[in-house]
Amino acid sequence: MKMPNKIDKSMVAICGMNCTICYKHLITKKYAKKCNGCKYDDETLPDHCRKCKIKDCAKNKNLGHCFECEEYPCRWIRNLDKSYKQKYKTSLIENGLFIKENSMEQFLKSEKEKWSCLHCEGIISLHDRFCSECQKSID
Repeated sequence: MKMPNKIDKSMVAICGMNCTICYKHLITKKYAKKCNGCKYDDETLPDHCRKCKIKDCAKNKNLGHCFECEEYPCRWIRNLDKSYKQKYKTSLIENGLFIKENSMEQFLKSEKEKWSCLHCEGIISLHDRFCSECQKSID
């Protein structure tokens, strides 16, 4: 799958994850039902996204993203962020703060540059660091 010209802002999860670069999104787009990100609560979501307490909390507070909350970052976000930093070298808290301080458009522009394959313009998966098109690894 090629990186879109412009990443859809609906693909930024409530927690700050860019769902466009999620391996589940890349796999489901290629082989099965299309995953539209966690903001669409339907059968296309992986189980862990459907059952996400962070998503439920934000929805209960009528928030589009966690960084809009007065309690940001809460313990749930801090725990998820810690895991993402250890496993994937990415901070969801930094994503949220970047969006809050700059704009969603700036964030999406930087994500497009960061996660586009230099060899074929495919999408590099955050989770396994492989290109969705040419399968090259960036690590």
